[in-house]
Amino acid sequence: MTAFSVENENGIAVVTFDLPGEPVNKLTGDVMDEFGSLLSRLGEDGMVRGVVLISGKPDNFIAGADIEQFSRLRSAAEASALSREGQEIADRVAGFPKPFVVAIHGACLGGGFELALACHWRVISDSPKTQLGLPEVQLGILPGVGGTQRLPRLVGVRAALDMILAGKSERADKAYRLGMADEIVPESILRQTAIAAAERIVRNGPPRRAHKGGAQALFLDRTPIGRRIVYAQAEKQVRERTGGHYPAPLASIEAVKTGLERGLNAGLKEESRLFGELAMTDVSRNLVQIFFATTALKKDDGVPGAAALKVSPVRRLAMVGAGFMGAAIAGTAVLNAEVEARLKDADLPKVGKGIRGARRILDDRLKRRRLKQPKYEQLVALLSGAADYSGFLRADLVIEAVFEDLDVKRRVLAEVERETRDTAIFATNTSTIPIGSIAAGSARPEQVIGMHFFSPVEKMPLLEVIPHAGTSAETVVRAVRFGRKMGKTVIVVGDSPGFWVNRILLPYMNEAGILVREGVPIDLIDRTMTEYGFPVGPVTLLDEVGLDVGAKVAKVMHGAYGDRLEPSDALERMLADGRQGRKNGRGFYEYRDGKKAGPDASVYSLLGVTPQENTPAATVERRLLYAMLNEAAMAAHEGVIRTPRDGDIGAIFGIGYPAFRGGPLRTIDTLGPARVADTLRELAGIYGHRFRPSASLVAMADRGEKFYPE
Repeated sequence: MTAFSVENENGIAVVTFDLPGEPVNKLTGDVMDEFGSLLSRLGEDGMVRGVVLISGKPDNFIAGADIEQFSRLRSAAEASALSREGQEIADRVAGFPKPFVVAIHGACLGGGFELALACHWRVISDSPKTQLGLPEVQLGILPGVGGTQRLPRLVGVRAALDMILAGKSERADKAYRLGMADEIVPESILRQTAIAAAERIVRNGPPRRAHKGGAQALFLDRTPIGRRIVYAQAEKQVRERTGGHYPAPLASIEAVKTGLERGLNAGLKEESRLFGELAMTDVSRNLVQIFFATTALKKDDGVPGAAALKVSPVRRLAMVGAGFMGAAIAGTAVLNAEVEARLKDADLPKVGKGIRGARRILDDRLKRRRLKQPKYEQLVALLSGAADYSGFLRADLVIEAVFEDLDVKRRVLAEVERETRDTAIFATNTSTIPIGSIAAGSARPEQVIGMHFFSPVEKMPLLEVIPHAGTSAETVVRAVRFGRKMGKTVIVVGDSPGFWVNRILLPYMNEAGILVREGVPIDLIDRTMTEYGFPVGPVTLLDEVGLDVGAKVAKVMHGAYGDRLEPSDALERMLADGRQGRKNGRGFYEYRDGKKAGPDASVYSLLGVTPQENTPAATVERRLLYAMLNEAAMAAHEGVIRTPRDGDIGAIFGIGYPAFRGGPLRTIDTLGPARVADTLRELAGIYGHRFRPSASLVAMADRGEKFYPE
């Protein structure tokens, strides 16, 4: 079976790309070989005056290269050769002797967009499903099929670097405004418009594209001095954003610079060389594994045999608790899942505030042009609320986001079960309380489950779904599928205090509190872990979460797991002084006009310590990191997660564990379980039993095992 079919329409060859047996088009080795042969035939065919390339998939042009083929590369030379092969095909398109027009509807990413960049004319649909971009840096590589060379020449070096360095994709309207496409039309006339463009270019030749942006853009994009300014600024921003941990953005700047300053051929050669080097880095290998993991989770319903279950989708959501979390869950559900969302709270002012909070998520999308006005109004109409349970009888799923107290949650569950159909699911957004404890006494325990969202809900990608021992498989599947519909990456985790993410986070946060209590400077603690790769340091995170919340979670976890998770008294002392963190502008840091300033020096006197300025950063890093690694190994062997994949994705998406390191379990593999266990023994000898290596980790080390077998 071939991936390409050709129809001749009055001398214009319409080439349809439809990869057999695949939901999306991707550029495999066989596809590229077939396309190369097709180019030869079309070039020699005297009946063909021009070419239009279009997709046969419903909502996808080309998703990019075949990542599985990429992951099988074993040397930099092999990876560079793959890049050069793709460049040669793109060069043949760019130099094709007849007009070559591309008609794009749906995702046009990576190698697919690079192929489109080589075409003489680009027509795109105005559908919200159409997006163009070069996401390669998200896999630890750079665009290797000419993207670092052709995009800057098309849209200017600033716009090109903005896309390439962030791995961004642009929707159709912005892509057109930037000059990434030459025409934008409704999908219904995409094919005809592209054919007409090919005929027009046959008659008149390609029109010249005007440079956009005025005199400043002309200087920065088109002069050597201006471009040097752009390169320097881009490099500075990359280093500030990544801490130098991700080599692909810096390599991308180098490839762009080489091409624009030394010519296209030199740029392509440098691009393929850097592509080969990057492909073999641990960073790229880890990011590719994360890509595979998240792709697999999109099809994982959380229980064996899920495909055979008859499960109805969630169409109506009800929220008990219209506070910050409840409002955000409702707004995110309306935005992404397009379901009705009914909010309930103790009184109408609280309900009104919750609806406004949910609506702000929609307002933001409208402001950023991610929603058009008619769609915005349609979604806003899905939000409603009351101070009683009216409307709950229609709900398929009820999520409670009330105070973190077992008795309160049990009372809410009993009320909800009286007010809903016997098919409705009850989900609790608890962050620490075991679901089985909440479900005790439930009339329908098989339909009780945990759905732990992370704040801010509209931005954080992770959802933990937590069944208890009596939760039915159908309930798990409905919760997982609804979470995915909300746009979340969903992991199913075991029902134990703290579940997975908070379980492994708490020892790390506890150790941060102990370090502060010892007088280790607050900014040193945070700086050490941001330099390791975390987005924020643990002390900043405590302020962000709220010291009152942190203290409550620490108390619950201490009660569940005993002395090894005994917190310092730092949080209690801070709370006694009226400090709650960012929420009231008083925490470990100072806040001015709502913005974080430097560490609050009065914290040290409050805690009765003197700042220990000479504390080695390496010591801080070891204590914080190994506290988390030990807990992760322990929880993984207890079965809190189904697979190491789920654990690492949960840590990366839930607490910002550095993606380039692959997650805590992969970090243990990289360091070696024996080395991790030895380091923990050393720390235990200095700081006490909380660092004693878990028995399961020691057993792994003794057997020479890893979480990810080679």
